[in-house]
Amino acid sequence: MQFVINGKATEIEFDARTSLLDLLRDHLDLHGSKKGCNQGACGACTVLVEGERILSCLALAVQYQGQNITTIEGLATDGQLHPLQQAFLEHDGYQCGYCTPGQICSAIGMAAEAKRGMPSHVTRDLAAGLVTLDRDELRERMSGNLCRCGAYNGIVDAITEYVEAQ
Repeated sequence: MQFVINGKATEIEFDARTSLLDLLRDHLDLHGSKKGCNQGACGACTVLVEGERILSCLALAVQYQGQNITTIEGLATDGQLHPLQQAFLEHDGYQCGYCTPGQICSAIGMAAEAKRGMPSHVTRDLAAGLVTLDRDELRERMSGNLCRCGAYNGIVDAITEYVEAQ
């Protein structure tokens, strides 16, 4: 089966029952995406497929043949951290770091959703077409990504800096 993972064409054979997370970690040695709950409840496994955030532990890899998959390892360019990765460092948006790859991939996908005007549960004006990512909006949109260390203030600050810079 063929994939484009972190900008690189990849062809690999595997059991059709393999999750995307297991394909990345166990078959392609991309260990950035974490297996947290393996039930889609924590967000540690979040990756981007065609720019959309998904929970890779719940996705069968065969569903994403031929699509562009981006993991935390694919965000840096020419040795330079992605701006959101840098913001996480500057704002201490991590403690143990286990959830950080999923938080960052999710935040990139979330920012793109907001830019396209996709509302959330707390969006005040559904007809506005433009979503302002205030702290409440941002927290609601990131609620599927859990941090057991409680680094939420740094995470929100990092994402806010990233979104404001766009």
